[in-house]
Amino acid sequence: MMKRLTARASALVLCTALAASAALPAQASGTGTVRPKAETAPLFDDEAGGDANADDPAIWRNTAAPGRSLVIATAKQGGLRVYDLDARQVQSVPAPAGPGADDKPGRFNNVDLVHGLRLGGARADVAVVSDRGNDRLRIYRIDRDRPGGPLTDVTAPGARPVFSADQAEINEQKTAYGLATWTDRATGRSYTLVSQRNRTRIALLELLPTAAGTVDYRQIRTLDLPSSFWMPDGATWTPCAEPGELPQVEGMVVDPADGTLYAGQEDVGIWRVDAGLSGTPVLIDKVREYGVPGTYDEQTEECTPGTDPGFGGTHLSADVEGLTLVEEADGDGYLLASSQGDDTFVAYDRERDEDNEYENTFRIAAASSTLDGSEVCDGAAALNAPLGTRYPHGLLVVQDGRETPGDGDREATGFKFVDLGDVIDTID
Repeated sequence: MMKRLTARASALVLCTALAASAALPAQASGTGTVRPKAETAPLFDDEAGGDANADDPAIWRNTAAPGRSLVIATAKQGGLRVYDLDARQVQSVPAPAGPGADDKPGRFNNVDLVHGLRLGGARADVAVVSDRGNDRLRIYRIDRDRPGGPLTDVTAPGARPVFSADQAEINEQKTAYGLATWTDRATGRSYTLVSQRNRTRIALLELLPTAAGTVDYRQIRTLDLPSSFWMPDGATWTPCAEPGELPQVEGMVVDPADGTLYAGQEDVGIWRVDAGLSGTPVLIDKVREYGVPGTYDEQTEECTPGTDPGFGGTHLSADVEGLTLVEEADGDGYLLASSQGDDTFVAYDRERDEDNEYENTFRIAAASSTLDGSEVCDGAAALNAPLGTRYPHGLLVVQDGRETPGDGDREATGFKFVDLGDVIDTID
């Protein structure tokens, strides 16, 4: 069954968003600084580097031996990379090819985890990946000590495209993009929320283990976030983009305690809605560029901004990218968001009852001449649990979109590993 927001519901979303954003708290002065403890080897987005481009991480905790936990990360056309806690690569998983020579190749965009999925008669942890190139989910079973590497592909062979009707639509690449997983504690069923590239749509998919030990999925419903917004002066505003493109969502995370989805609409802000996509979204914070008109230049393929009318937020600079949660046992904690435009991370109160109020801002700066910080960050993942002697207070992993030192003119990206205790101390 598929449901969409009606025009009336969309109008209500806009009114709710504007009401919520009218009372945003003022920015605290100062920005904290934390420094990474380790970094992965750089990935290079060229033929020699396997067209690998770091994007989004997830942290898998080995409950039997926390010091042997893993970071699973996407590398776009380069597939997946698996790292140990010293940021050393332990496995590389290639993205699948397209069905034909002229079709788009696999391109892994975002990754998240499902714990305890019933698979082949037993419980297993799996990594769920959005394959943007083929418009599908890819599911990998995690077994830390399996010969050949901890990840095994268990995607059902007949898994269908998430958004596209056929291969021609897949090649247009309005495909599976951002991703977050969610297990409903009331029913035990596991889901994946997937956003659509260059569109405002989010789809809710249920994961379906099969008798063959693989995992399929089916679409439950979709929700379309707004693409244009009423401004306080009565005008309407649509974020500037290439013709035919709408303001997309990528960074997403679900709070498992209450089933709340937080979704970052890159040029707009952060939305909050029930993970079942059955409620009305609320815009909990806006980017500074919210409401700024822009003109797309065909020559430069960039937008030229106009005069800022002053309707934007004060914490986030577009794009809003990686979202992750720092969970605490008492239900407290933080929602962290990558503010890509100014190379910072913004922390909000995790509690919905507190209206996710703003807490603080920090950046990840260089630790030494050979260990740089994180810039133009895409994805982020936090785990507030002991991970051996190296990260006894938990771990934050973030993408670095400008890895330095690079290799000449080659585009270099990677991932930084940060002590989560340092982050929490900085926020507090």
